[in-house]
This record gives sequence, C-alpha cells and structure tokens, in this order.
Amino acid sequence: MKKLKTAIIGCGNISGVHVNAINKSNKAELVAVVDIIEERAKKAAKLHDCKYFTDYRDLSKMDLDVVHICTPHFFHYPMAVDMLESGFNVLVEKPLAITVKQAAEMIETAAINGQRLGVVYQNRFNENALLVKKIIAEKIYGNILGIRGFLTWCRDKKYYQQDKWRGYYKTEGGGVLINQAIHTLDLLSWFVGDVRAIKGHVDTRVLNDIIEVEDTAEATIYYENGVVGLFYASNCFATNSPVEIEISFEKGSLKLIGDNLLITGDGKEYYNMKKKSSKYKSYWGNGHLKLIEGFYSDIIEDKEENIIKGEEGLKTLQLIEGIYTSSRTGNKYILNK
Repeated sequence: MKKLKTAIIGCGNISGVHVNAINKSNKAELVAVVDIIEERAKKAAKLHDCKYFTDYRDLSKMDLDVVHICTPHFFHYPMAVDMLESGFNVLVEKPLAITVKQAAEMIETAAINGQRLGVVYQNRFNENALLVKKIIAEKIYGNILGIRGFLTWCRDKKYYQQDKWRGYYKTEGGGVLINQAIHTLDLLSWFVGDVRAIKGHVDTRVLNDIIEVEDTAEATIYYENGVVGLFYASNCFATNSPVEIEISFEKGSLKLIGDNLLITGDGKEYYNMKKKSSKYKSYWGNGHLKLIEGFYSDIIEDKEENIIKGEEGLKTLQLIEGIYTSSRTGNKYILNK
C-alpha cells in the first residue's frame, strides 16, 4: 500500500506526539518538517530523516497528502487555508482557529478544494470517553438529566513569559477557554448534543499585570434537547488537577475524573481505572494515535468515519465566543440565530 506523504508545521512539544503517531502508522511517512527557528527545524529533520524548511509555503512545491499544523494558535488559519488551497488534507491542533469567522472560512476552503480538514480533539478517543459515549447512545441508564465539567489547572507567570504569543487575544485567541478548557467544552457537547444558548462570565483573577486574556470562566449551557450543563474552568489553582465531567441520568450517573471512570447505577458502583504511560504531558491523553490513524484511514478509504471534522472545531469556538459575548453584555447568548 502506498503511504501518505505527510509534513508537520511547527516543531514544538506537541509535534513529537504527531511524529510518534506517523512513525507507528503503516499508512503514512514523514517527508518534511517546518519551523521558523531554523535550528529546531534542522534538528527535527536530522532526527526523522526528512527535509526541513523555515517557510511553510515551501511545502506547496512538494508532493504531499497531509499537512499537520502544530503551531501557535494565530498561525492556524493562514497556514491551513494556504495548505488546503495547495491541494493537501490538513489536520490542525486545537483550536481550529482563534475566531468563528476564521474557522468558517477554513471549512469553506476545504470544501471548495475537495480536501479534508480535521481538528485534534484527541480526548474523544480516550478509552473511558468512548465508553461513556456508548453508554449514552445505548441509554443504559436512561436519558441524560444534566452534565457538568470542571477544570482547575495552573498556568503561572513563567508559563506565559516563556512563549510570548500566549496571553493575548490577537495571538492566542483567549485564555483558559480556548487553550486549556476547550477539550472539556468539546466533550460536554459531544456527550449531550448541540447547544441552543449559553450564559457565562470570564475574568482575570491572578495574572492581571501579565496577561490580557481570562484565567477563569464559568457558564451555564442550554442544549437543544433540554439538558442544562454547568461549566467552570480556572488556571488559578496550585496544580493541574484531573478534569472532572459528571453526567446525571434517569437511572444512574457517570463521573470521569481524568482517565478514570466511576459508574453508579443499579444500586452499585463500578470503577473503570486507567493507568496511562506516556513520555508526553499526562493531560494530553493517549488519543492522538487513534485520531491521526483514523484521519489517514478516511483519506485512503475515501470515507468520513473517524475524522473529527472542522465543523466540530467551529462548534466549540462558537461556545467560546458565546461565553465572551455573554460576559460582556450580561445576557444569554443564542447560537445559530
């Protein structure tokens, strides 16, 4: 089988996860890397025996099938559009873009050029997340009555000062909402369904003199099916606690605490514990491998069974934009008006 020729733009920490997935796949091979820091690009190219560039636009001259975008947020939109127009399928690390308008244009560009645009929400492929999705689909404990998601992590002064693009709306697109809690927002809607409206508030509680973006956010989410969700996220805690998602059903409840799942139903409690080992950051999870392999399979087999499409990335950005708007106006924000 002919392997897909892939390239990675951005040789920072997260790129290692993508390289690992490519190397483990029998469907793809890495042929080029790009980074604006030449020494970093050269080092990655030597390590992985491939070409390197410092200008991503040089990739348009190559024979490629897939481009992975692993850059700071504000590069996602222009790079994805250029690569899609060059005839390549594109997989973008979260967030898809930094505005709803940009995300919509990326989706339109993919459609016009007949290419696939995927977004990396790897937590959907965590084993217990898939089990929760199955329990919901099969209505094992009846209908969902309510859902809540809580994230309390630590992002200090050093974190923002080591990467100058962080902490500014123009380059990061936001704070805790778009960078840390975006996966939690995605899972909440993936479990429950489409959102009708959202009312929320954002604030900067600790690093006011360092960042202009929010470090704390909360929201009430009103789903189309009548379920009401609660959401809270903050980067002001002392450490990175496991993210918690709790779902209340008619006949039981589920609680995801990091990778572990507590199921309460039928008068019993069941624990599904997962010990994950990874050389990468623990909160990235282990879903990248399955997500990337699925993206490749869909390209090769010309189907859409595994890809997390750009539209899913757009939905989460609409929630984030809704929280910002609601916080500014004090009103409930209605989606899809």
